[in-house]
Amino acid sequence: MRLSIEQIVEGYSDYLLRIAYIYVKDKRYAEEIVQDVFINFYKKQDQFREQSSLKTYLTKLTVNRSYDYLRSWKSKKELLFERVGFKGNSKDSERLLMESEEKMELTKAVLQLKIKYREVILLYYFGDYSIEEIAQLLHTPNSTIKSRIQRARNMLKEILQQSDLEVLINGNE
Repeated sequence: MRLSIEQIVEGYSDYLLRIAYIYVKDKRYAEEIVQDVFINFYKKQDQFREQSSLKTYLTKLTVNRSYDYLRSWKSKKELLFERVGFKGNSKDSERLLMESEEKMELTKAVLQLKIKYREVILLYYFGDYSIEEIAQLLHTPNSTIKSRIQRARNMLKEILQQSDLEVLINGNE
């Protein structure tokens, strides 16, 4: 049974928004990215050959679109303005996405990681993807994904060392 575009949007929009947000760190641009993904999927849904799940396919589109955004001038300009101090709602966006203080601290720590570590943490822990699925999604060997996850966890331990959240990371080993 084929899902309607409304069912697809309803079923995957929150998940894809979290994916995009982890990459671009801005709710407004994450929403734009997800909207673009759904529009492109609607226009080209006949290209979806069902070789993977719809969730995996939409995730890949979202990751690729997020990378496109990060490479764009628009992204670089926004980042420059944020660093100079012209933009003050980044913290507000984080608060809107995270309900508890612990989640916010953990999210901040994850956002400090380089993107190649951030994406594997996101996909593995928050997206519930297996190492094999992540490797396929990112066109990277399984061993590389495993080592990135391990390195990312070690980096998170260092970042969170001064907070009580270190217990969360150690508890997942």
